[in-house]
Amino acid sequence: MAKRIFVTATNTNIGKTYTTKLLLEAFALRGIRVGVIKPIETGVIENTPDGDMLLATVKRVNMEFENIKVADIVPITYELPAAPFVASKNTPLDFVKLDCAIEKIEKLCDILIIEGAGGLYVPIDEKTMMIDLILYYKATALLVTHCTLGCINDTLLSKKALEDKNIQHVVAFNCRQKDESFTTVSQPYFLEIGEKVLKVNDDIDTICDVLYNL
Repeated sequence: MAKRIFVTATNTNIGKTYTTKLLLEAFALRGIRVGVIKPIETGVIENTPDGDMLLATVKRVNMEFENIKVADIVPITYELPAAPFVASKNTPLDFVKLDCAIEKIEKLCDILIIEGAGGLYVPIDEKTMMIDLILYYKATALLVTHCTLGCINDTLLSKKALEDKNIQHVVAFNCRQKDESFTTVSQPYFLEIGEKVLKVNDDIDTICDVLYNL
């Protein structure tokens, strides 16, 4: 079994796919065979936006993915851009399909990055939340959070959810150009409580090191 890293976030549109692509590139530069899978993607009609980007990236950094298709990277898709519970009309999650997809991908890599959909408590079916997949696949979590006003609350809530389930995790802040106020408005609090502020763009190598050693 490959080492598994589950990329999650405090909400949707926070930067999971962007961060996952950076992780793929950073691990590959270390000479590590790295792979990726996004178990579920919603909002899929004519193409698979996240899956297509991830597939292009992993093929570039790991030649063993040459014959892998987007359906291998994203085994379950739904058209409606909503929580899987809603998009699937509460169809029970097909764990057998996911397990088979992961088994196929893990033959090609030593580190598997699993990208979630939305945040930790996005419902997949009536029994399963996104956070449950982290436990099911015995993965370490990378929590991607934002840098706008409100990130303190959002980050602490998601961290508590991970801690309550004893999930090892790393927090990474995806600061965008418009987030200049972060250093004066939110970062001081995180530093005061002893939270190391790792930024996706600036500290991806450190983030990789910490994840690798967890």
